[in-house]
Amino acid sequence: MSTKDFIEKDYYKVLGVPKDATEAEIKKAYRKLAREFHPDANKGNAKAEERFKEISEANDILGDPKKRKEYDDARALFGNGGFRPGPGAGGSFNFDLGDLFGGTGNTQGGGFGGGIGDVFGGLFNRGGATGTRTQPRRGQDIESEVTLSFTEAIEGATVPLRMSSQAPCKACSGTGDKNGTPRVCPTCVGTGQVARGSGGGFSLTDPCPDCKGRGLIAEHACPECKGSGRAKSSRTMQVRIPAGVTDGQRIRLRGKGAPGERGGPAGDLYVVVHVGEHPVFGRKGDNLTVTVPVTFAEAALGGEVRVPTLGGPSVTLKLPPGTPNGRTMRARGKGAVRKDGTRGDLLVTVEVRVPKDLSGKARDALEAYREATAGEDPRADLFEAAKGD
Repeated sequence: MSTKDFIEKDYYKVLGVPKDATEAEIKKAYRKLAREFHPDANKGNAKAEERFKEISEANDILGDPKKRKEYDDARALFGNGGFRPGPGAGGSFNFDLGDLFGGTGNTQGGGFGGGIGDVFGGLFNRGGATGTRTQPRRGQDIESEVTLSFTEAIEGATVPLRMSSQAPCKACSGTGDKNGTPRVCPTCVGTGQVARGSGGGFSLTDPCPDCKGRGLIAEHACPECKGSGRAKSSRTMQVRIPAGVTDGQRIRLRGKGAPGERGGPAGDLYVVVHVGEHPVFGRKGDNLTVTVPVTFAEAALGGEVRVPTLGGPSVTLKLPPGTPNGRTMRARGKGAVRKDGTRGDLLVTVEVRVPKDLSGKARDALEAYREATAGEDPRADLFEAAKGD
């Protein structure tokens, strides 16, 4: 890729995002396009493969805040990507890109003096004073799972979580060398990066394949980590799960993942929550649900019904006379904890229970009730409606 090609490429247009797009918008656009044009989904399609490379290249620049700023600065310097001719003999003039980027430009008459290599110092590996140096490396993100009881999910809980991740090898203190004296990688000269796609006086960079981006190579490889400087580490952490989590929810705990390298920050821990069922209560969003059985007399005549709550004292609800089977009432503030600390409601559904066995007195009473209501037909409207228009 030449210098001119790079500056003239509009990576925002490649990803279909505006120039003021947020990191989240850029990531979302990249993932959508990557899925669409991935070679695995377009086997034998050369155009899709080329498009995928273009999308990946754009994400490599715009997805990194530092690279994105340098890219924006470079394009702004050249009029948003265009190499536009200015006034001169014959109405135009030519200039040598080598003078601009090579540091030999004329300092008189508004020249660039030492060149603008520093503008691209963090983006392109030009070596020397502006070359890329080994940087701290962020630790890997870790994903784990935890199973909570229904009550723990509603009220919140602190649970022990055992995790395995890559961490600096204890045997060699993370150097990769059993003597603790690794040497500078001759391939990348300690930068941890090598150039690719060189052309036009600059190139993009990739992690060095020989030192895996560490910038160091073990002269005497540590037998524990085989010279990588990293080893598998297990640890148990007490993790606080917030109140009100739902089944399948993914919680992010910043800085609780694998340790970083060379002073870099730790990665993040993602915890996927699984919630068990409760024998009495259910859940609908921030509300809890419960089904309460009532007698026919309570439903017909009305009365007060005591209802259990999750982890708290019971509440008493008033049944109005003639309460139908399946009616739902609400006990406010007895549900799940919301994000703002308030609680949802408890939705109480009435279930009229029909007794299987009746005493003689109860049977006589029901027989008398049936005779008293013999003229009523609760199915009359049903048959009328069944006739249609």
